[in-house]
Amino acid sequence: MNAKILIVDDDPDIVLMLEDRLQASGYETVTALEGQQALDLIVHESPHLVLLDLTLPKLSGLDVLKRLAQMKPADSPPVIVMTAHASIQAAVEAMKEGAYDFLTKPLDNDHLLIVIRKALERDTLRRHVAYLRSEVDGRYANIVGNSPSVRSVVEAAQRAAKSDAGVLLLGESGTGKELFARSIHQWSPRCAMPLIVINCVALTETLLENELFGHERGAFTGADRQQKGKLEMADGGTVFLDEIGDMPLTLQAKLLRVLQDREFQRVGGSKTVSVNIRIIAATNRDLRQAVKTGQFREDLYFRLNVVTLTLPPLRERQGDVPALAQFFLERHTRDAKRTGMVLSPAAVEALTRYPWPG
Repeated sequence: MNAKILIVDDDPDIVLMLEDRLQASGYETVTALEGQQALDLIVHESPHLVLLDLTLPKLSGLDVLKRLAQMKPADSPPVIVMTAHASIQAAVEAMKEGAYDFLTKPLDNDHLLIVIRKALERDTLRRHVAYLRSEVDGRYANIVGNSPSVRSVVEAAQRAAKSDAGVLLLGESGTGKELFARSIHQWSPRCAMPLIVINCVALTETLLENELFGHERGAFTGADRQQKGKLEMADGGTVFLDEIGDMPLTLQAKLLRVLQDREFQRVGGSKTVSVNIRIIAATNRDLRQAVKTGQFREDLYFRLNVVTLTLPPLRERQGDVPALAQFFLERHTRDAKRTGMVLSPAAVEALTRYPWPG
């Protein structure tokens, strides 16, 4: 479908000239000779872009921009304002009111088409990010991506979320394993209960054991009171064990008991603690190979590997790069209170071409 451009100018000759130029370049056009008519057409014709003269009778171009800001249409099109050389300050004011760019009359045809193309490209990206953000608010939680490989994993994760089956997330570092674990928890019947994340490679064996199972008073020097472990704290909810492939064998045996019997003992204790938790585990290692070499328990592997989700690396889903890049740009600029920034087409192209090796 060709982009539809609304031309707004009170000079019929300029309107006709722009219609000819734009239609010759493959665009569909609609026209208005004054501001209120332009506002009505924006609502009823849904143009993809507006070329707006600032010096209109009755309702000026600047007033049209202000009215647009008040209306806040769901898919507000980018606006390029047109002005004479003597009215540059007015064009700057228009930019402050939300115009994408401005052009000075007489219009240069090549420059006109370049600015229009860039504005449409940016707006296409904006709409795509908005679509993905709507998915973020609903079905896709915080997962940004619409490639077939990502959709396939998301759909499998949604199916897995409905049950209490163990889930094993496989993928390279940076593929979003924790993000998927959080999403599965959010989609599950346990969503109102805690989700606790434990990194199995970040702690020594002793500290990891204490983190998981807690300890009784007097269990070791400095243990002056009983302390619950993360498994106990997650009762009713979900535990995400990141980098499970690096868990020491002795702790693998204790974790296996939790999966089989839903119970364990705190460090230094003899009392059995019962828990109702779901385990989601993740690793970037080949666990089947680790089982063969004796680095990972086979019985634990089969307990964890009820549902396996393999997350694709970015280099295998490069169609998602533009939306991901814009998503992170907006997130970081929002934190810095600098909203409205958009990646240039050149930056998007460079990011898309990058091979993303790791």
